Amino acid sequence: MAEDDGWSDIFSRILSERVEPHLGHGRLTMLDRYPAVEAALARSCAGDPREAERFEVYACGVELANGFGELTDAAEQRRRFEAEMDEKARVYGERYPLDGEFLAALEIMPEASGIALGFDRLVMLATAVPRIDDVLWTPVP
Repeated sequence: MAEDDGWSDIFSRILSERVEPHLGHGRLTMLDRYPAVEAALARSCAGDPREAERFEVYACGVELANGFGELTDAAEQRRRFEAEMDEKARVYGERYPLDGEFLAALEIMPEASGIALGFDRLVMLATAVPRIDDVLWTPVP
C-alpha cells in the first residue's frame, strides 16, 4: 500500500488480489451492489446511495462480465467527474476537461442498463490459460 492510498485504492487492491481469484470456482459467482465510488457511471441504489447498481460475474477466478444501471442524472455525473478530477489533481497534479457532450447527452437519455461480456475472458477459460495476454490476438504494448 502507498502512504496516500485512499479507501477506493485499498478496496480495489484487496478485491483484485485477495477476493477475485477465489470467485466462481465450481459455479458462476456474482458480486452485486458495489460501493458507489467504485462505479462512476452507475446509478446509486434506491435504498442506500453509498451503493451502486453494479455487478460482476466470475468463473474460475476470472471476471467474465461487468454490468450496471446507467447513471442518467447529468448533474450527479458532473459532480462525480469533478470529484474524480480533484483526486487526479491531488495524486498526479493534472486534470482533464469534462466531456460536455457526454453530460449533455445524459440530460435526454432514458433509463438504461447494460452488461459487457469479455470474449477474451471466455477464451481464457476455454483454453485454461492463466493470463489474458496469452489469448489476445494482438500484443499490447
